Amino acid sequence: MNKTLLSLLLLSLSASLIAGSPEEEGLKIATLIDKHDRGWISETADVTMVLKNQHGQESKREMKIKSLEDQNHSDDWGDKSLTTFKTPRDVKGTSFLSFAHATGADQQWLYLPALRRVKTIASDNKSGPFMGSEFAFEDISSQEVNKYTYKFIRHDKLNGLDVAVIERYPVSKYSGYSKQIVWVDTTHYRVHKIEFFDRKKSALKTLIYSGYKQYGKVWRADKMEVSNSQSGKSTQLIWANYQHNTGISARDFNKNALARLK
Repeated sequence: MNKTLLSLLLLSLSASLIAGSPEEEGLKIATLIDKHDRGWISETADVTMVLKNQHGQESKREMKIKSLEDQNHSDDWGDKSLTTFKTPRDVKGTSFLSFAHATGADQQWLYLPALRRVKTIASDNKSGPFMGSEFAFEDISSQEVNKYTYKFIRHDKLNGLDVAVIERYPVSKYSGYSKQIVWVDTTHYRVHKIEFFDRKKSALKTLIYSGYKQYGKVWRADKMEVSNSQSGKSTQLIWANYQHNTGISARDFNKNALARLK
């Protein structure tokens, strides 16, 4: 069989697998992403944030991130996460707590040591930058399925992997994005690339996930890098020392204890 005929047959087979509408298939893929990222229960990791400005100058921050999985998957509650900055001195002690919700706005708080107070991140401010990075507050929250509507675009190849490309559209009127284009591999349903478009529907930034490794049931990327095409700035998150089932519980995610974290 020649290569042209084989390619046509493969395209025909791919098309036959898309039985529902583009919206139904997009939702199905998003649900599979969520399903394949379950069972980690609790997680800790050390993270280095590398900020690069439009002139290529870099600055680094060290963080500790704890996360707790919502294992019910049946109510409005989602995952919880707690980020604590360790260095440099000007951000040491800054802590960020996020309670995701399956529907509706997430609850987020930021403790600022210089002010000695806990600041609530309002729903209409979640599109703002997280600690001066190219990640927005809404990017670092748990990506619950019901936070978006979806549309399947095509099957494709990315870095030698078979991927599905879907668009997702934020439900919240306060989102900083009009849409996101997501590349997800069709073997383990890991997200590899996201293109973000601003409220004016212009290309804003691109997030690349790389260095995936498997930890028990789940896969985690060693690096996440977002590049802002409008500002020329970028931010890397370099992950290390992943640990799961560490014994942390809901008691470790308490906004009243933010000021006591070190």
